[in-house]
Amino acid sequence: MTHIDGFNYIGTVVCKSGEARFQAVNPQTGQALPTEFFSATLEETDLAMTKAQKAFLQLKKILPAQKARFLEEIAHQIEALGEPLIERAHQETALPTGRLIGERGRTCNQLRMFANLVREGSWVEANIDTAQPERQPLPKPDIRKILVPIGPVVVFGASNFPLAFSTAGGDTASALAAGNPVVVKAHNAHPGTAELVAKAILKAVEICEMPEGTFSMVHDSGYTVGKLLVTHPLTKAVAFTGSLAGGKALFDLANQRPEPIPVFAEMGSINPVFLLEEALAKRAETMGQQYAQSVTLGTGQFCTNPGLLIGVKGAHLNTFIASFSQTLHDIAPSSMLTPQIQKNYQAHLEKALHQNGIDVIASASGTSNPQKSEAQPVIASTEAKVFLNNPTLHEEVFGPYTLLIQCNDTTEMQQVADALQGQLTVTVMAEAEELGETQQTLVTTLEEKTGRLIFNGVPTGVEVCPSMHHGGPYPATTDSRFTSVGTSAIKRFARPLSFQNTPEAILPEALRNQNTQDIWRLVNGEWSKENI
Repeated sequence: MTHIDGFNYIGTVVCKSGEARFQAVNPQTGQALPTEFFSATLEETDLAMTKAQKAFLQLKKILPAQKARFLEEIAHQIEALGEPLIERAHQETALPTGRLIGERGRTCNQLRMFANLVREGSWVEANIDTAQPERQPLPKPDIRKILVPIGPVVVFGASNFPLAFSTAGGDTASALAAGNPVVVKAHNAHPGTAELVAKAILKAVEICEMPEGTFSMVHDSGYTVGKLLVTHPLTKAVAFTGSLAGGKALFDLANQRPEPIPVFAEMGSINPVFLLEEALAKRAETMGQQYAQSVTLGTGQFCTNPGLLIGVKGAHLNTFIASFSQTLHDIAPSSMLTPQIQKNYQAHLEKALHQNGIDVIASASGTSNPQKSEAQPVIASTEAKVFLNNPTLHEEVFGPYTLLIQCNDTTEMQQVADALQGQLTVTVMAEAEELGETQQTLVTTLEEKTGRLIFNGVPTGVEVCPSMHHGGPYPATTDSRFTSVGTSAIKRFARPLSFQNTPEAILPEALRNQNTQDIWRLVNGEWSKENI
């Protein structure tokens, strides 16, 4: 296996911390894995941010072609890690190797996607309004605007995606693409995986001659280092994927600073699914199978897991329930990411099931083994009025659990929609003929509740493409205007800057009259691609 040394990687300097040590745990065995990892010290944390700031000043001078090559080299180096990366990630997370291989592919594809974006150049939104000195009653100055990087970005690794949302995941890729240095706080559930990827990134830094401090990674067994990074005066933005409690804590911390900074936190949701009557009439059995598989996919550990199903009582809904229950019954319990996540699932599940008016419809037939961090898949049911009057039932249960809301009529279904908080996704299962005028109010309501409205599909699965919006109104995220997936994610880590009557030698390349690269520019109100 590729060597894992348990150190902190500060720029190109390898640092060994002091007394605070921890080990990763194999969730399937409960046993600690080889290699001790060292929580970063205050001095190391400060060193990472200081190096990042120095790198930021140098990154401003690096042309897009070099940045793009750097992102592509990271992807190449991750792929070069080969089987040892997949093996370590499997040991630390219990995720199947097939899933991890796919996630590695997504991670590398994201990096190459941003490389292409950087080369193409349109993301900087270059706007040029040339001067009109003869304009009356006042002359018009020459004004040019562009998006520029914001500075050192702190990225928190996610527990449920050890590759695609962690060390070299979408947050890191988009921040680097925008021209920002990145300091990653590795997730303590998969530190060995994080360390292997960090080495790949640092090798790419060396090969592409990027500034020292362009990338750093630190370990921590708890919350101290994360707090230090968020409150450090050189930090300019934070990216986080995880729980509502964790994201809200970082958001509040960032807003208590003398200089508040943005925290782009994706905090999950219950991702409600509305089962309309005609769809149930035509395909209730298929939909039941489809959603039982979606709820249990990845042991329910997706931020887009469908945790709420809403339908109107009747024979067709009963068919859906029977199909869902039978499919769920045949799905064996599986290990969650960590023993602690399994304990949290069990605690939140018991809390939900002990609420008044909640009935368990079905669960997996096999018995879950807590020693293997296994979770029991469950579907429960309640009346719409019970759901509307109990805020606890609106909370996410992270794991293979969903709650079916049985409504007496479409009026109650609309009331449930009105009561929803912000979501990453909302799904509508419907036939085309029932999406006419009678359902316009429901659909309009749901548009206001989510960042992605899905028709006739499942929310588990996020396509990485320019049109994807992976975000949503609070509490799904801290800022619904931005996505953490797709090319638009780069805009989280950039800010607009206007130049007025600025000498050409000082202007950024994309705003000059004579440039050396292909780029899209908005010149006096008209977009054009020029070889400039």
